[in-house]
Amino acid sequence: MHDIRTIRENPEGFDEALARRGAEPIAARLVALDERRRAIVTELQTGQARRNEASKAIGAAKAQKDEEKAQSLMAEVGALKERLPRLEAEEREVSEALEAALDALPNLPYADVPDGSDEAENELVATHGEKPAFDFAVKEHDAIGPALGMDFETGVAIAGARFTLLRGGVAKLHRALGQFMLDTLADEHGYEQVVPPLLVRDEAVFGTGQLPKFAEDLFRTTDGRWLIPTAEVSLTNIVRDQILSAQALPLRFCALTPCFRSEAGAAGRDTRGLIRQHQFEKVEMVSITTPDQSEEEHERMTGCAEGMLIKIGLAFRRMKLCTGDMGFTAARTYDLEVWLPGQDRYREISSCSTCTDFQARRMNARFRAEGEKQSRFVHTLNGSGLAVGRTLVAIVENYQQADGSVAVPEVLRPYLGGIDRLTPAP
Repeated sequence: MHDIRTIRENPEGFDEALARRGAEPIAARLVALDERRRAIVTELQTGQARRNEASKAIGAAKAQKDEEKAQSLMAEVGALKERLPRLEAEEREVSEALEAALDALPNLPYADVPDGSDEAENELVATHGEKPAFDFAVKEHDAIGPALGMDFETGVAIAGARFTLLRGGVAKLHRALGQFMLDTLADEHGYEQVVPPLLVRDEAVFGTGQLPKFAEDLFRTTDGRWLIPTAEVSLTNIVRDQILSAQALPLRFCALTPCFRSEAGAAGRDTRGLIRQHQFEKVEMVSITTPDQSEEEHERMTGCAEGMLIKIGLAFRRMKLCTGDMGFTAARTYDLEVWLPGQDRYREISSCSTCTDFQARRMNARFRAEGEKQSRFVHTLNGSGLAVGRTLVAIVENYQQADGSVAVPEVLRPYLGGIDRLTPAP
């Protein structure tokens, strides 16, 4: 959410920043709504004060037996009693229109974010690792996986398209990946592990920006709760409606959770395999910082995700997303894309975003520095650390062997009781 005071101070700059995200100019409308709202509030306050003053004066006029003045004051109070409710209703209507317009606007991009309309215009920042070489014809994970326990047919039979059942060794590897990610973030990078709710209220998904604009991307229960599309929702809302001490920041949380997405805009995309599912597991990182900490934290968070890919031994690249490819709440996003030899391309495995105070305003999450009376909004950041299913896909494709088996990366073997290879079922 945006600060209307900032928009009033620089409407042209606000429209220019929004235009970089493909939005039409709206500052003039927002300022006009705000001016009307403030004018109504002023008129309300003046009218309420005059009503109270005139009501008191009626008694004084009657005590002085000035019936003409008393009648005049009574008529004035009567008119105000009719006028004020109409003003209150108009103020609510204008305020709701202003809030609805602000709620629908995305965050403003940082100056260093490249302009562009889609992923083709994202900026390559760095490439890490060597792509593996094979002396046999490589396969995609959905061709290798079924013999290892990726049961696509049963998943679809149970739940429909975009659901998969994992069995046996590949299920163990999937579990091992989640534990490895959590242990790395907690033990090496100081993230506090959290087991958060998977069902949340409207306020929570509004706070992190999924509502009201992206409701169709979510699953909703019959009692009005929402299944989380990412643990970012639950973790970020930990600080909702709080005033934190600046000395306590940054706060860093991580969680391994199922995530649920309707994939409403993904019809026909990645219908095979594990890449795009309605239900998947992901380890999420969330940081709550002061404004002057958030830039360094964005680099740190992205580095945490990169470090895990390096430990697993996967080649990847860091991309800076262009204005047209960033998420609604982000001011800057780095995507980490892992090399998939079966697909002969890089695919996203992590997104790390800094959201400035955009989510904090929606959640009313603040901090106060020592010695300061005025509180300020925190900055929030979130990142995948990592998407478990996509990491599993990357391992299956990068560590595939000619006989159909898959070598287990060394860093994961302790989580599998020393198993160093997944072998196809006979």
